[in-house]
This record gives sequence, structure tokens and C-alpha cells, in this order.
Amino acid sequence: MEKILVLDFGGQYNQLIARRVRDEHVYAEIKAYSKITADKIASEGYAGIIFTGGPNSVYDPSSPHFDPAVLNLGIPVLGICYGCQLMAYMENGEICSAGSISEYGKVDLTVKQSPLFKNVPEKSVCWMSHTDYVKTPPAHFEIIASTDNCPVAAMCDESRNLYAVQFHPEVTHTEYGKAILHNFLYDVCRCKGEWTMENFAASSIEKYRETLKGKRVLCALSGGVDSSVAAVMLHKAIGDNLTCVFVDHGLLRKDEGDIVENTFKTKMGLNLIRVNASDRFLAKLEGVTEPEKKRKIIGEEFIRVFEEEAKKIGKVQVLVQGTIYPDVVESGAGDAAVIKSHHNVGGLPDVIDFDEIVEPLRNLFKDEVRAVGIELGIPYELVWRQPFPGPGLAIRVMGDITKEKLDTLRLADAIFREEILNAGLERDVNQYFAVLTNNRTVGVMGDARTYGYTVALRAVSTDDFMTADWSRLPYDVLARASARITNEVHSVGRVVYDVTSKPPATVEWE
Repeated sequence: MEKILVLDFGGQYNQLIARRVRDEHVYAEIKAYSKITADKIASEGYAGIIFTGGPNSVYDPSSPHFDPAVLNLGIPVLGICYGCQLMAYMENGEICSAGSISEYGKVDLTVKQSPLFKNVPEKSVCWMSHTDYVKTPPAHFEIIASTDNCPVAAMCDESRNLYAVQFHPEVTHTEYGKAILHNFLYDVCRCKGEWTMENFAASSIEKYRETLKGKRVLCALSGGVDSSVAAVMLHKAIGDNLTCVFVDHGLLRKDEGDIVENTFKTKMGLNLIRVNASDRFLAKLEGVTEPEKKRKIIGEEFIRVFEEEAKKIGKVQVLVQGTIYPDVVESGAGDAAVIKSHHNVGGLPDVIDFDEIVEPLRNLFKDEVRAVGIELGIPYELVWRQPFPGPGLAIRVMGDITKEKLDTLRLADAIFREEILNAGLERDVNQYFAVLTNNRTVGVMGDARTYGYTVALRAVSTDDFMTADWSRLPYDVLARASARITNEVHSVGRVVYDVTSKPPATVEWE
């Protein structure tokens, strides 16, 4: 399979670059610059390489650098932002600080004719974010784009298929960024566009049919989109050798446990075991307020439950999980910082009885997972269910967790989701839910003083869940949700709406 290497130098848009490449039906994988060599790159058969951005200066001895030999492998390279400067540095060009005229945000771009700028008009808008820039390109490189303050907004050595842009074509603010990436992939790298979810689903089923043949497999089924797609994929591959364990940890949304059991066991015919473990999880979480500790406790308890269920049904060699790529990134894979731990990321605990973990969706983004679900024949309404975190409502209840708080949140969340559905906005908003804060505020009802919880409503729009913008819901929808919650959920006295995007916030509060 053709593939593009996204060589990671620590920029904020690295996952977005990979996502945009996959949008063009070409597989992209991210490797930290410190964890791969030029020789390894040469042996992997990459169709092209993209150098990412990064916050450093190429002249800083501690900044990320790479073996210049990579530019002589005969593999097309596209440098972006820091990657552009690094390419110039590796080829003895001149880089300097932009000083007081640094460019951030939308900038007018002028381009020349080039394979990289096919079907891109001479004048357009790009997105800049830099303090250094290439002042003089290396010998044999031609300047192919500029801005008022950046004389080398893009450069190339066309004979060697080396291209570099100071701006960010992967962000939507760059007017013709999609076309630029398409040109690099198809006109420079000569890709054919073989990465489709139809191909992925078919090849994955065939792979697991072979690699898991004769093995007994246990799937951690939460009922969410990711674990559901993983479960159905493995069911198609190995049939009755798959047992799905659904742990009802008491942290699910309203009526969700019954819905999951009815859907997958009764309607879809999967071998499903439901474990009612609410009391067990609540006992472990009693008095715990720190978010990371909640996640660790829940993740560990999940594994313990799976171990116990596996022992009941005999020797099970393999554990299947619905891990997806954003889970891996936020849990600190590679050189990334840990944003928050995901219970399904990080490998097997030392004492676990399973031989291996299989994560069939580990390299997919959320919308790719949904597309695979449709290819597998999963009902539309299940594929487009709201994303729900593995730790459940534990990370949507601020502070300590009690049954009373969970019941309060369950009802408030159900009301909010119902109002979104009633307004016909369920496909316009990518994720929406309620959070029970740990704050109580004074109110008045029926001429009497109240002192109830504050519920925060959260709704975001995104295409990859790596970045997200808060959704501009109609005021009347928010008004109905607020009125119903404060009237129907007696322990809630105030409702607020979260208007923070990702970054700087994450989608979830904890």
C-alpha cells in the first residue's frame, strides 16, 4: 500500500497534516523525527515525505534536526513551516528571524507556476504562523511563492522533487491548501489514491481471519461507535470465536445499558456478556476527585473485569479494544505530551492473562471509523451515535462521584441531547453533552431559596476531533434545554454553556 511519512518535528498541526493526506485517499503515518533514520525511511517504501512544523529555531543546537541524506533518497519531500526552514538549513540556505514583522494568521500569497501550485491562482490567502523565515533559498532552489513580509513563502528544487512552504496548507484558512496537498500527492509523489475505508474494512477482516484463526477473542464492548465497529469487524472475521463483554460500570448515560444489550445481543446476534459492575466501580471511585486518578482507576478495573470474565469462559488469548488515533495522541504516544490518559491505551498490565491486544482501529480518525462502520453494515443510527468516553460520566462529574450526582447528570444530559434532536441539529453538531460541575449556586423557586448544582452544556463541531470549535447553537435551543433541566432536575439550579474551543480546552472537561 502506498503511504506518506509525516515526519514529526513537534508542531501543533501534525495530526491534521496526516488527516488531510488521508482525505486525499492516501495513507499517512506519523513518525517522530527522533525515532526513525534516513536508512529506515529508505527501506519503508514511502511515496513521499512531509516535514511538519514546530516551535523551534533551526539555529538552536537543541532544536530538532535530521540527516540531510533524506533529501537525496529520491523520495519527494514537502517541508511545512519549520520543515521549510529545516530543508533550507540542510541545503545551506539562509534563515533569519522575522523580528517585528512576524506573520501570524491570514496573509495574502502570490505564487508562480509550479507542479505544487497547479490550479492555484496567482493571488490567494494562506495561513502563516512563524517568527523565522528563509531569507535566501539554497542553491538550485527556486522561489515559487512570496508574501509582503516573507520573500520565500515557498521554494522548490523541481529536479529532485523537493518542495517547501512557509505557510500551513493543512489548515482550512489556507484558501487553496487542499489543492496544494493534492498536487504534492498526485503530481509530485505520483500516488494512486488507494486508501479507502472499503479497502481498509475488507483487508482488516481478511487479516484478522488469518492471524486470529483458532484463537478465542474477548472484545471490550462499550456500545460506543469505536468499540462497536471493532466488535462487528472481528465478528465478521472470526464469528463465534469472539465473545463481547459489556461492562455496565454504572457510569453510562440514561437507559444506555439496556440499549446496548438489546442492540448487539438481540438484534445483531453477537455473543455478548453483560456485567453489572456499578457497585464495584463506585466503591473504587469513592472520594476520588483528581481526573487522571479517576481514569486510571476505571482503566484498571476494566482490565480486572475482563480477566475475570475470560476465566469464566476458558482460556482467551486476545483482547480487542476500540482504541482510535486521537486516543493514542492524547495519551502521549511518541514524543507527545500526555494530555489525558485513555483507559484503552498503553498496553497490557504486567499481571494480565491475555497474550496480546488487538486494536483494529488504532490508526483511524473518528470519521474514518464511522465510514468503516457503514461499510460493515452497522445500522446508520448506531454509527452516528454520540461519542462517549470509556470512563463514562465519571469524567463529566466534577469532583467526587456519587450515585446521586450520576443520576442528576444522566437526566440533565438526556434532556440536552433530546433538545438537540428535536431541533434537528444532531448531524450539525459533532459532540454534545452535559457536565455536572462541583459548584452550587443560590437560586430562587416558588419564592424559596435554593442551593443547587451548576450544569454546563458542551457542544462542539469538528471533522477530526484533534481540533474542535464550540458550536453556535440557536438561543432558543439553549433556552429550552436550560428551562427543562432547571425544572425537571430538582438538584440543579443553574445552567451555563461552554464557549471554549479545542485548543486550548479538550472536548471533555476532565
